[in-house]
Amino acid sequence: MTLRFVDACRLPNRFGEFTLHGFEDEATGIEHLALTHGDVTGEAPVLARIHSECLTGDGLFSERCDCGYQLEAAMRRIVDEGRGVILYLRQEGRGIGLLNKIRAYKLQDQGADTVEANELLGFPADMRDFSICKPMLDHLGVRAVRLMTNNPRKLDSLADLGLHIVERVPLQVGRNPHNTAYLDTKAAKLGHLMKPAKAYRPAPPDAQGADEVAVSCQVQ
Repeated sequence: MTLRFVDACRLPNRFGEFTLHGFEDEATGIEHLALTHGDVTGEAPVLARIHSECLTGDGLFSERCDCGYQLEAAMRRIVDEGRGVILYLRQEGRGIGLLNKIRAYKLQDQGADTVEANELLGFPADMRDFSICKPMLDHLGVRAVRLMTNNPRKLDSLADLGLHIVERVPLQVGRNPHNTAYLDTKAAKLGHLMKPAKAYRPAPPDAQGADEVAVSCQVQ
């Protein structure tokens, strides 16, 4: 794999001040991003999130998944901590692409779960490739991470690639009536570590800003 660093720029957002780094996988032409906050170089473990692109959740605010909630929570935690990194990988729909993701959602509308839908389309349950992560982190000077994830398979894949992970930091946010079956399927079939919801309650009107979770839940 040949990773090319393109450039970096300031990226202030409503959570804080970040630096946006652009990379290209020259073998595929796919562009990937990194967001850093504070000084992430050195031996001290860095709070990190490896986030696969989800246009529907990250950009269109879909509640069919927890992706947008996780991205926002990761940014908040990193700013609160004072340093951290998010790798934003262009792997929509666990690697099947945006249009196939729409097809998979249609199958879910008809009763399939998220794993069955991918398989009915002829794809594995998860096609993501994390091999780009280590060279991206090496470029940024990150030596060890405290990884925000609920996915033990991601931890295993990254460790096999030589990434030094000192801690798994749970990232359970955004469960709501539209995605609870999806999250339960990820736990049951993909091994994600998360607790099932036992009750939902709507957020009080106007009690939270537009950037806050619109539906909250209790977990056991």
